[in-house]
Amino acid sequence: MSKCKVILTTAYLPPIQYFSKFIGCQNVLVEANETYQKQSYRNRCAILSCNGPLQLSIPVIKTNGNNTLTKDIRIDYSTNWRKNHWKAIESAYRNSAYYEFVADLLQPFYNKKEDFLIDFNSKITLEILSFIGIEKVFNSTDEFIKNYPEGFDDFRCTIHPKTQFQQEDNDFFLEKYYQVFNDRFEFIPNLSVIDLLFNEGLNSLNIIGNSIKK
Repeated sequence: MSKCKVILTTAYLPPIQYFSKFIGCQNVLVEANETYQKQSYRNRCAILSCNGPLQLSIPVIKTNGNNTLTKDIRIDYSTNWRKNHWKAIESAYRNSAYYEFVADLLQPFYNKKEDFLIDFNSKITLEILSFIGIEKVFNSTDEFIKNYPEGFDDFRCTIHPKTQFQQEDNDFFLEKYYQVFNDRFEFIPNLSVIDLLFNEGLNSLNIIGNSIKK
C-alpha cells in the first residue's frame, strides 16, 4: 500500500475505480464541505441490467438551494426510490453467482432511513469494504480546500460518470471479470462495485488489487 493521501467525494455504490483508492492509498478523506454537485456519483450509480447500463439516482433535498454543502444534503423520501432501486438491483443480479451473499449485505440499507446522503453513503461503503476484506477507516473533511498540497491525490472531480470530467488515472486499469448478460454485451468497465461483488464475491479484492498499477 502506498503512503499517498487521497481525497474523494461521497458516493452512492461507487465504481470500482473509487474502491481501488482504499487499497492503493494509506489515508483516505471524503469531502463533506464542498458545495454539492449534481449529476455525479455523489447520489447515483450504474449497474448492468438486461438492457445495458442502468443509472440509479437517489433523490435529494438541498436545504440551502444551490449553496448547500454536501454534508447538509438530505435524502428525499417523497418517492419510493428505495423499493425501485432494490427491484432494479434484484432484477439485474438475481442470477449472478453470489447474489444471495451480496443481497444479504445490501438489502438492509433499503429497509431503513438515513436523513443525510453522506451518512447513507458512508455506512454502505464501510459495509462493502468490510465484506471484501479492506480494513480501512476514512474521515470526512473539516473544511473545504480547493487545491490540496503535494502528496494528496485529488479525485473529487475526475471520478465522474460524465466523460468530459474524467481524466486518465495512471494508477488504475480495470482487470476484466465475468459479468451477467455477457452473452449480450461486451465487457463494460467501471460500473458500480456491486456489479463486481455479485459476480466475483470475495474474489473482488483480488480483481481490484490486480487493477492497481504497481
